[in-house]
Amino acid sequence: MLENDVLSTEIRKIFEEHIGRYGSIRISKVLEQKGIKANRKRISKLMRNMKLLPKGTRYRYKHYNQESSSIERPNLLNQSFQTDDKNTIWVGDITYVPTKKGLLYLTVFLDIYSLKVPGWSMGKKMKDTLVMDAFMQAYGRERPNKGLIVHTDQGSQFTSGNFQILQRTHGAVSSVSRKGNPYDNALMESFYRTIKRELIQDTAFETPEQAQQEIFKYIELYYNTKRMHSSLGYVSPVQFEELNS
Repeated sequence: MLENDVLSTEIRKIFEEHIGRYGSIRISKVLEQKGIKANRKRISKLMRNMKLLPKGTRYRYKHYNQESSSIERPNLLNQSFQTDDKNTIWVGDITYVPTKKGLLYLTVFLDIYSLKVPGWSMGKKMKDTLVMDAFMQAYGRERPNKGLIVHTDQGSQFTSGNFQILQRTHGAVSSVSRKGNPYDNALMESFYRTIKRELIQDTAFETPEQAQQEIFKYIELYYNTKRMHSSLGYVSPVQFEELNS
């Protein structure tokens, strides 16, 4: 068995490498990959002793009345976020990032198969071009087959004629959440909670440009390639796709 001081050193290295985003479960998985076996409770205790507290707390949705009336636009997912192959269902959404010199708007598309972000876009104005740019980045990278389902909320940027035409032109099918129902796009809600907890909340961005640089690094250099997901068996989205190709 590894001495506590040696194990503590390894734990601290992993914790700092992931900038405080990993708790005892993910740290135990990294240690296993290094050939180091350690009980998760022991890891948790050592982390508490070193005051290594992972970012964020558990989130719970506010009560939502699921008996609300349905809308005319098609909801093709109906809260079923499962598929057997990549690039068959993407979910998308927009959020804002506060900085000291104004807001930055972020659009992300997420592949529900691997939880990878194939496309994203950022800008100072919340226009339909923001979602169109994100979609085209994703499409250019992945080249999905005809019939790709793109699920979003009812935001005007997603329901605009320009974006709807863009999707149809590239063989994609639109799916829309019921109005005001966060559960209908729960995977995107989860992604934005994660990036806000692990990056945005603890960073007082000076400018939208600074925020843009840090978000780019988080998505491309960390989230897609390195961040473990429990639902994927504690591998990153890129690793999951490689293992299942």
